[in-house]
This record gives sequence, structure tokens and C-alpha cells, in this order.
Amino acid sequence: MPAENPPLLDFRNLRVMRGQKIALDDFSLRIGAEEHVAILGPNGCGKSTLIKTITRECYPVARADSSMSILGEDSWDVFALRSRLGIVSNDLMLSCTGDACGRDVVMSGFFSSTAIYPNHAVDPEQSTQAEAALTELKISHLADRPVCEMSSGEARRVLIARALVHKPRALLFDEPCNSLDLSAQQALRHTMSALANSGTAIILVTHELADIVPEIQRVVLMSSGRVVADGPKEEILLVERLTELFGVSVEMARRNGHYHLW
Repeated sequence: MPAENPPLLDFRNLRVMRGQKIALDDFSLRIGAEEHVAILGPNGCGKSTLIKTITRECYPVARADSSMSILGEDSWDVFALRSRLGIVSNDLMLSCTGDACGRDVVMSGFFSSTAIYPNHAVDPEQSTQAEAALTELKISHLADRPVCEMSSGEARRVLIARALVHKPRALLFDEPCNSLDLSAQQALRHTMSALANSGTAIILVTHELADIVPEIQRVVLMSSGRVVADGPKEEILLVERLTELFGVSVEMARRNGHYHLW
């Protein structure tokens, strides 16, 4: 019988500080290698710190009962990690504002940059992989267009192609529909669904219920730096839980596997 793939994430009793403030406290989360998971919580709950902990920009306090591993490893070269775990974040979106064309932004994923610079040597295989990523996202028409001339939705899809260029095991989406219009939101959610169905594990970090595509069946709720609920989507996404989580009275509708909150 083949050995089980190591979990994508296995965080146990983490405490992560941001300055003098505890941002994650006794934080435990295990995500299997092929799971699609949404992490939901209000602003200030620790979602951004969690993302930076996954990407190794933040490190937990050393404690005897604390441990963390990513893809079965507790020690990573950050550049090697980026080739296994694709990131689509608002920080990257803010960095991709210049004259770099879509093709160069995608190829920049090989160099952990946001453009191709004179010190980067792009080999033919990397060019081929970049073209394939653009084709997969159906955005080959953006290959030669400067990012500064793209809509927010187009730029976000280029960033997804950048994240896919390594053919990573999983994609981490950070508030993916932030600042997008309705059409771009719908297109991006269709892309997330297609990626999930293709076998790429999806970790979605958001405060918007509408971002949780039907393929995501597990939801984790965060509040004050902790996991406060974790389980099947139908059991976690309840009006009572969400009212408590966001601190306001809410109503919720569900249609064809999609959830909406107001």
C-alpha cells in the first residue's frame, strides 16, 4: 500500500508575534495534501500573519509544545518552497504595477521577482512553461501587454499564471477578489474551481463567503489569532456562527454550492 502524502500544512500550538502583539496564539491547523480549504475570518483575526507564516516571512516563537511543517518538511529554503506552493496575494498585486509584460511577470515566478531584470537568465524551458501557464489560464493575449495597461482582473489572472508556472502542489489565494469588479470576480472564481478540479490543492484565505467555490468542502473560522471552528462547509457556514464571528447580525443564502452573506 503506497505511503500517504505528507500534509500540506501541519501547524501545532504556534505563537507568532507581530512586534509586541501576539498575532497567532496556540494556533493549530492541519491541511491534507489534496484538500481544498477556506480560511475565513474578519479583518484583524490573524489571516495575514498566517499567510506570512506559511510563506516563511514570519516565524513562530520557539516553544517546547510547538511545531510546524509544510509538505512534510520543518525546514525550507524559501525559494524551494515557492516552487512547490504558489502564492496569489495582495502584496504581489501591489508589486506588479510597472511596464513588465504579462509573459515576463509569469516568468518572474522562476526568480521570485515580479519582472525579468538584466541579471536573470531565462532558458528556453522556462519560456515554454510560461507560455503554457498563460495558455492554461486562457490569457495568451496578455503575454505582450504591460501590467500597467491591464485591468485588475487581468493582472490577477497573470499572477495566477505566475504561481502556476512551477506546477506547484498547491495554490494559496489571499483575498483573491479584492478590488475586482463583478465580472472579474466571477471569472476568477471559475478559475479557482477549474484549478481545484484539475487536482491542484487550494487554500483560500478570505473574509468573503462568495469567494468559497463549491469545490471547497472544508472551512476554518479564525478569530483573535485562533481557530474557533473547523469542519465540513455545511456544518461551519451557519448564520449563528457567522453572526458571532463577524460581530454583526447577518443573513445568508446558498445556491448551487455558492454562499452569499449580507
